Amino acid sequence: MKFVGYRTLKTGLGASVAIIVAKQLGVGYAVSAGIITILSIQNTKKHSVKIALQRIGACILALLISSILFKIFGYTEIIFGIFLLIFIPSAVKFNLREGIVVNSVLVTHLLSQKSVDIFWLRNELILMLIGVGVALLLNIHMPSIEGDIKQDQIYIEEKMKEILICMAVALKKDQVSLQQDGLFNSLETRLYKARKRAYINLNNYFLLDDSYYVQYMEMRIKQYETMKRMKEHFQHFSITYEQTIMIAEFTEKVADSLYEDNTAMQLIYDLQLLREEFRKMSLPSSREEFENRAMLFQFLNDMEQFLKVKYDFKKHLITKDSY
Repeated sequence: MKFVGYRTLKTGLGASVAIIVAKQLGVGYAVSAGIITILSIQNTKKHSVKIALQRIGACILALLISSILFKIFGYTEIIFGIFLLIFIPSAVKFNLREGIVVNSVLVTHLLSQKSVDIFWLRNELILMLIGVGVALLLNIHMPSIEGDIKQDQIYIEEKMKEILICMAVALKKDQVSLQQDGLFNSLETRLYKARKRAYINLNNYFLLDDSYYVQYMEMRIKQYETMKRMKEHFQHFSITYEQTIMIAEFTEKVADSLYEDNTAMQLIYDLQLLREEFRKMSLPSSREEFENRAMLFQFLNDMEQFLKVKYDFKKHLITKDSY
């Protein structure tokens, strides 16, 4: 277990560097540069740049509003409160929310000095530039998490395969595996962690479109939602029929084909052939058989949706690569 994480390490190092740089440049309130760096260290490169730009923009806005108010009405606590009443909604309107707190603190320096001379205005702007600048430099390097995402993919595919195998066995034996709920819970937890990791990976690239893992995880989540509907049908199955065995065998086939590069095209075709076979069979001889077969066909419809999600995912990738 790591005692200090990578982001924590960068935060500690960055705060120290920012304070040292500010002191070397003779900037007043140098510690504030370190605080700005702490607040500006982010999980992804894109978010780091976005935060930096918002804070610099908010800094210019705060200095402009405060210098006008202090110059005209004086350096009092009431005027600082009025500054906040104007600055906060203005920052929100211009989408500069991330700069509200830190720039409100910077303006207190002007209040303490009772001055809006160019020296102090420049001082606060330099503090902001040092703080966000050091954070951006440290955020240039982000550790690769693609290896973790690939492990997520392997885990997700294995768990989905296990669930489909359990469903096939349940169809044949007319019982639901007690293990199935645990498999669903484990899969759901890992899916949403993996999706979060995929978005972090995406936001660490500026020019390269590395959205594949995000699309992959979104595809698997859609399949998972379909699998949950498939699971609900087992509450209504009561008798094993010839069609039940056929669907169980097809479910096993899908489970064995559940790997990343499979387009699912052949499986969709095989499912259509299975439907044709069902149409040639004799009609149900009782109400119970009719209801069970209706549930089986609904299960098969959900299976088709499960496969189409994968097919659409692969088709989109092929179309995208052709441009």
